[in-house]
Formats: sequence, C-alpha cells, structure tokens
Amino acid sequence: MAKPNTSLPMPLMASIPRWGQWLSLSGDEKQPLTYDRGFLLLALALFLIGMIMVASSSMPVAERLYDNPFHFVFRHGFYIVISLVIAALALTRPMQQWHQASGYLLILAIVMLAAVLVIGRTVNGSTRWIALGPFNIQAAEPAKLFFFCYLSAYLVRKKDEITEQIKGFFKPLLVLGVLGFLLLMQPDLGTAVVMFITTIGLLFLAGAKIWQFLAVMFGGLMGIAALIVMSPYRWRRITAFMEPWERPFDEGYQLTQSLMAYGRGETFGQGLGNSIQKLEYLPEAHTDFVMAVVGEEFGFFGIFIILLICFTLVIKALFLGKRALLNEKYFEGYFAYAIGIWMSFQIAVNVGASAGVFPTKGLTMPLISYGGSSMIVMTLAIVVLIRIDHELRVQTLNSANQSNSKSNGKAANKTRKPRSKAGGDDE
Repeated sequence: MAKPNTSLPMPLMASIPRWGQWLSLSGDEKQPLTYDRGFLLLALALFLIGMIMVASSSMPVAERLYDNPFHFVFRHGFYIVISLVIAALALTRPMQQWHQASGYLLILAIVMLAAVLVIGRTVNGSTRWIALGPFNIQAAEPAKLFFFCYLSAYLVRKKDEITEQIKGFFKPLLVLGVLGFLLLMQPDLGTAVVMFITTIGLLFLAGAKIWQFLAVMFGGLMGIAALIVMSPYRWRRITAFMEPWERPFDEGYQLTQSLMAYGRGETFGQGLGNSIQKLEYLPEAHTDFVMAVVGEEFGFFGIFIILLICFTLVIKALFLGKRALLNEKYFEGYFAYAIGIWMSFQIAVNVGASAGVFPTKGLTMPLISYGGSSMIVMTLAIVVLIRIDHELRVQTLNSANQSNSKSNGKAANKTRKPRSKAGGDDE
C-alpha cells in the first residue's frame, strides 16, 4: 500500500484544500457559499492595479510638490484602508435599511452639493471639494450613490405609475434636475451626464415607454449641447477634443500628451516605471489620466486586461440585478442595475477621454485613479453588490431548507406505522 506524501509540512498540506475551496466560486453541496467571491477578487485586483499605477505615475509630481515621492502613495493606501473599514461596516447592514433610508440619503446628497457652493474649496476653477482638515471630500461622488439608492426605491413605490402615467416618469427627472443644477454650479458637467445616463437607463429597464425614453434622451442631449455652446470654456474643450493637434500647447495640451503616451506604449508597453509622459508632461497623470500611463507602460495588453476586469465586474452587476428582479427583490435589482450602468459609463468616459474618444470630463477610473472620495464610494458600491448577492443566496438556501424539511416530514408520515384500534375486532 502506497505511503502518503509527507514531503510538505502538515500545516501547509492542510491549507491546500482550504485555499482550493476558497477560490471556488460556488462552494460545495455541504457548504454552499453565501456571497460571491468573484466581486471580491475583481475589486482586490483593481485595488492592487490602482496602488501600483498611482505609485508609478505620481512620484515625479509628489517629489516636486512635497519633496516626498511617496506622498500620494501613502495617501492612496490610507484611502484604501478607510474604504475597507467603511465597507466592512456597510456589509453588515441589510438592504432593507438602504431602502428605508433612501429619502434621507437623497436629502444628504442635496445638502452636501449645496454646501460645496458655500464653503467649498476651489481647485483649477472648479468648486467641488469640502475641506476637512488635511482631507477633501468631493460631494458629487456620494451624491451619485445616494441618488441611485433613492431612484431604486422610487421605482419600487411607483412602478405602475411609471409605466401607465407620464408624471411617474418625469418625477425622478425633476429630482435629477435639482441635483444637476447644483452640479453645474460647481461646475461639474461630467457627473451630471453620468447621473442623467444612469437615470434614463434605469427608467427604461423599469418599463418606461420607448417614446418617453427617446424624448428625454433627445431633450437631454439638446440641453447638454446648449450648455456646451453657451459656456466658452466648455466650447474650447470640445474644439480641442475634435482637433487637439491644432492647439497642442493650449486647450489640446493634455489630450496630445495622453495620445503620445498611448502611442509609445504600442502592444506591450515600455515597462513599469518607464513612462516619460508622467514626468510632468501629462497633467493629472495619477488621477483622471492614469490609464494613459497604463497604456504607455503596459501597452494595449495592459489596457485590455484592466478593461476585461471592469467588463466582468459590470456584467456581474447587471446579471445580479436581473436575478434579484426574478426573485421579486425589486429595490435590490434596480440598485444593482444602477451601479452596473453607472460604473460602465464612467469607465467608458474615463478611458475614452484619455484616448481622445470623448471630451475630457474629469471622471476618475473606478478603484484605480487616485482620490479618496471616489475610492470610498466605489468600494461602497461593490459592497452593496456583495450584500445583494448574499441576501439572494440566503433566501434561496432558506427556501431549499424549507422544501427539504417538508419533504422529509411527508416521507416520515408515510413510513410511520398506523396505530391499531382499541378492542381489536371483537364487538
């Protein structure tokens, strides 16, 4: 009889099957998983990529501004820790509490956006941040999540009204108009567009009529076009986006430097740390244009891997929303849909802006770009998805256990012997 292989230490041998079970995304029959490890692994991958790229792209500017090349790296790591702490707390909260607090969260979002206009800090001509000591809170980031939470709850309350009456369709657009006005006062057109696109997509999924959808889309696009034409700086951005090489040292400077970074990267890039554009040629290299540095150092292959991770995350969010609706968890389903649409559009705009496909809008790359507010809110959005999936799995397990209990009870009744009558047959 063959002896077991004892060349590995016993603790290590014992840990191998455990790691194998942990990496399994479905568990086994005896211990089925009660949460989706896929969301967790994808988020951790983006955290790791973000830490590496923020470190690579921020060192030159950190050395000049703070005489410490690791200034932004330490802060980014601190933001990740804070995000994980908040995520751990939020993970214990049932989705019912999000549903009940949706109205209060909307009021908080409006108050924060209004407070920015009064006590906000102005950077590069935009007043978007509330200073709290050494830290700055960008009010627009939590406002997106809070508004989508409110909108999901509204769609549950007014589902029939949305499909049958036009006022049910336009009520959330009025709330969006208030938030959009406050955002445009900062000004922050990019966030307003993200919220508009997500709202329209969610209303369409909730059953709004196609003519309402097309009418609002047309009206929204006309409104955005009017805002661009009436604002000189927005018009300069659009013209620079269309012909960046005509003004390579003016409005088109940032885009031309970003395009040169992509061009140098080619297929497999110049290697980690070998970017030239990050040497203060490309402004905001560690925030809005971090993907340009990724393209220069890791080429098309690096961009493809990151987009594949993001695409997988978005698809999982959308399928989670569909599964929630099929299980009659309507608030959770709409919320998951909203997060998926929001993340997909923001990712597309961020990468597209750095590649010259879209005008520059100042939107971060989720979980990769430097920025505390964006990091915390995006982590919270991932936690919401994990919590929704957890509650669906627990509901399914409870239903299965109840069915098994009933089946076992019926089987026990069938096998139980009937009692004999008292007195026998003598009468």
